[in-house]
Amino acid sequence: MTNELFYLYDETEETSTRFVSFMGKANRFDLAITTTNRFYGKKLVINIQNGRSAIIGEDDLDEEGYLEYAFQLSAEDAEDLRSFLHTVV
Repeated sequence: MTNELFYLYDETEETSTRFVSFMGKANRFDLAITTTNRFYGKKLVINIQNGRSAIIGEDDLDEEGYLEYAFQLSAEDAEDLRSFLHTVV
């Protein structure tokens, strides 16, 4: 039995990552926001506190319930995050 892997892709790319921490109305957010050519203009947003991540563009911010689901947030916390992300995506 061989353990050959079937790669779908294996690429290296220069990216830019912004680390930001801010306080919402009730909670703190610690984020890493990565800009890359891979996601068609969208950003890879990682919540450093719990490791949850999502690929987010302007259209995702307008989708009801998306941030709540992706980052497991309350509606209030999601609104704080949405307000911030509108300034960066």
